[in-house]
Amino acid sequence: MSERARSLARPATLALIVGAGLWAWAAVALWQSTELPSLDLPHLDPHSFFSDSFLHRSATYERFLAILGLLGLVTVIAVLVVYARHGHRLVRESAAGRVGTGMLLAMLGFAVVWLAEVPFGLVALWWQRRYDVSHQGYLPHLLNSFLGLGSQFVFLCLGIGIAMGLAGVMRRWWWLAVVPAFVALAALFSFVSPYLIPDTSSIDNPALVAEARALERIEGAPHARLREQEVHRFTDAPNAEALGLGPTSTVVLWDTLLRDGFSREEIRLVLAHEVGHLAHHDPLKRLGWLALFLLPAWGLVALFTRRRGGFAQPEAVPVAILVLVAFQLLATPLLNVTIRRQEAAADWAALQATHEPATEKAVMRKLATKSLSDPDPPFWAYAFYENHPTIMQRIEMAQAWEDQRP
Repeated sequence: MSERARSLARPATLALIVGAGLWAWAAVALWQSTELPSLDLPHLDPHSFFSDSFLHRSATYERFLAILGLLGLVTVIAVLVVYARHGHRLVRESAAGRVGTGMLLAMLGFAVVWLAEVPFGLVALWWQRRYDVSHQGYLPHLLNSFLGLGSQFVFLCLGIGIAMGLAGVMRRWWWLAVVPAFVALAALFSFVSPYLIPDTSSIDNPALVAEARALERIEGAPHARLREQEVHRFTDAPNAEALGLGPTSTVVLWDTLLRDGFSREEIRLVLAHEVGHLAHHDPLKRLGWLALFLLPAWGLVALFTRRRGGFAQPEAVPVAILVLVAFQLLATPLLNVTIRRQEAAADWAALQATHEPATEKAVMRKLATKSLSDPDPPFWAYAFYENHPTIMQRIEMAQAWEDQRP
């Protein structure tokens, strides 16, 4: 290496070391911002809460879906490898300009990924219908999946266009500027996401609304919109979620939770869990984790696209898509760890707000039974697929809370 090359490499190496230190400091701070007491969870036997037949049936059901998911991921990566090797040839057929061609290649790559996933999605739906977890038809499933691409295409095009524009102006450190732009887009999407959920309506149950307002005061959460989503045509599984930012903060309850045998106390506990997410500002914290994981992801994009002239060139877009998808798959277990911590903290907040550990255990049993969830899945499936604590871990947390307050 020449002396000039060494002199240029030293500041870059120092900058990367300092950046890695700041990244680690931010990750630790963000991790600690989700407060969760150190708990020694008791080891409870799943057979004490679920029948042998249910444990066998749920394990069989979820094992098939987990293996199918792995096969789907391998197929997607294989398809993207082929696209990364040959997709740049399509540049010659485009007259859309540098950035426009890159956006078209990104959309084409995204469409290829969707097509590769379609067969696995149909098989998964067949399996869910076989076990009576889903009632959705195959054609509506395909139509919903296709129509759902719209907002994702818009997000992808904006992101790729901004990234290519920055790469054209900032030749070396453009990828650092891309991350704030993507986080801003994600924040915009999170802000408007409550309005993009289909088949929702206001909850006009005065007692339930009063419960929500009381829980907001207890847990210190901002005022949130309360919505009901109609899903019973597609599934019997109950669910709820908290989403939105600031004035769009919303708690969505599925109608299968409100109308399918859950008691008022059980619904209140689920509501307390979702209010806990808003009290802990979890939607905002997830944007922080997104920023932290985008930094190394786009750094790798900058590294691997050099042979195609850098990300400023449209020929590099297929390679960039492969790198981003592969990094996402590798980072998924780590991201799941951060989300599981937030979910555990929301469970603890619900117990603190309601003082009803028995209700928590009952809710967990019903959630598992109606969704056919394996209460104690194998570790590999838990690490890669589960962004919530297992059903048994959540029951054990309720027991730990009860043991601390006899």
